[in-house]
Amino acid sequence: MVTPEVAPPGRDDSPTRAAPEGSPAGPTGRKPPAARRGLREQARIARVLGLTGAILMGISALGSGAFPVPNPLNGLRVIGLPARNVTLAIAITYAGLLMVVTAWLWIARMLTARGARHPAPERRELTRTAILWGIPLAVAPPMFSKDIYSYLAQSATLARGIDPYTIGPAQALGIDDPLTRGIPTIWRDTPAPYGPLFLGLGRIITGLSGENVVLGIMEHRLLALAGVAMIVWALPRLAARFDLDAGLVLWLGAANPLVLFHLVSGIHNESVMIGLMLVGLHVVLGRDDTIQPWWRITLGAGLIVAAAAVKLPALLALGFVGVHLVRRRGGRVVDWVVMTSWLTAIAAVVLSVFSFATGLGFNWLRGLSAPSKILSWMSVSTDFGLLAGQVGRLAGLGDHTEATLALARGLFVVPMVLIIVVLLLACLRGRLDPLTGTGAGLVTFVLLSPVVHPWYLFWGLLPLVATRAMPRYRRAMLLLSAFLALVVPPTGADFIFRAFQLPLAVIAGIVMFGLSLLVVRQLLRAPATTGPTAEPAR
Repeated sequence: MVTPEVAPPGRDDSPTRAAPEGSPAGPTGRKPPAARRGLREQARIARVLGLTGAILMGISALGSGAFPVPNPLNGLRVIGLPARNVTLAIAITYAGLLMVVTAWLWIARMLTARGARHPAPERRELTRTAILWGIPLAVAPPMFSKDIYSYLAQSATLARGIDPYTIGPAQALGIDDPLTRGIPTIWRDTPAPYGPLFLGLGRIITGLSGENVVLGIMEHRLLALAGVAMIVWALPRLAARFDLDAGLVLWLGAANPLVLFHLVSGIHNESVMIGLMLVGLHVVLGRDDTIQPWWRITLGAGLIVAAAAVKLPALLALGFVGVHLVRRRGGRVVDWVVMTSWLTAIAAVVLSVFSFATGLGFNWLRGLSAPSKILSWMSVSTDFGLLAGQVGRLAGLGDHTEATLALARGLFVVPMVLIIVVLLLACLRGRLDPLTGTGAGLVTFVLLSPVVHPWYLFWGLLPLVATRAMPRYRRAMLLLSAFLALVVPPTGADFIFRAFQLPLAVIAGIVMFGLSLLVVRQLLRAPATTGPTAEPAR
């Protein structure tokens, strides 16, 4: 990454607003200094670098994407070419991925150092940039996950009158069903772990697409994009409570590579869950700490519960909203009774409506433990359980890995609950605002739960982006996002049968990325050495 120029001694560095890009004059009517022109050029090059990476990812997804079985592109003359050389397609994907992540970090650095010497892109430019980066991923085949095929199969199971919370797609639809064949083997016999709202929406999609997998993918992507749109709408409004820069909040949140890769490209239903939760939080909390009218409290709480009807952990936000409202109303016993009763009634009504609308009642609660059937390396509790099992084997005590795994996962529930209770008490005492409490509580829940995927961290990170806590932990959040963007293969597979492909593709992708940085370096040097309007040396 290129470090922004530092203005030479004697130059006026007062914090004046930079002229719009392309404007021939600065705020005083004079031509801007060469250093400021160079920094605006850096912003433009960073945006182009990210767009180039997104386009490369979109094109290479034709070969490296998480395709159904059989691949519908097989046999096509031109569009099917990337699928004939998967290793090259994956390499190009990683090169584009690194370009997007680098450009995102580059622009984030400009935004965190705004001023006369750092004329970072404005909010309108950032919004346009994020949309342009997202378009190639939105029209390309899905990448990074095959969960979309589980969504389709489970929704089709419900549409056929079978309970998807009792049996898996393989039993319900048959192993040779086109909606089942794209699901990874480990999930084919797993019941649905999602809430009734999401499966109800999926049943509508199934009614429109039938067994057409491609059409079903497109419809689910539109649903995911609707969730991202809710995130884009809610984040700056929540940030206004803390007088944060809306452009920076949107860039760190909605334009985050994890959002682009896993919500837009990967089509995870976290987009709907988080979008509903953030909108609900904004409706309940408003722009300040004043108590909102009852209709807003009811509507906002209903939206939060709707988010929980996609994935249940979103219900934690209702707890922080509840203690916040109790504190604002005075913290008396009557306040506890009124708010607890009202919010509980809203949750009961909304969940009941969605549950019985599917015709299955509360059977969806059975499937909540389904994800824990896999061993997630990012889960601390799972790692401890596996480590304890291996130590027992080495000590000659026998293989008790399943027992140690279950014990470790159970024990880690205790610190999870304790931390969340402490956060709730801090919110009740006014030491913690409900938005920060929700984000911190969800991060705690994810990190100590039995299963952790990179996109699960969105649950807490996106609310935290719009709080006072983010400026303090911004650097850690940037590094964490960049790291997690690189750890999931674009095909959504584990490369069990073609283990040589991934390392070769990664190495080739890094080489391509290095060549792109050389081009960027030359472009950055060009204005300083050949620019016709460069300032004379002082």
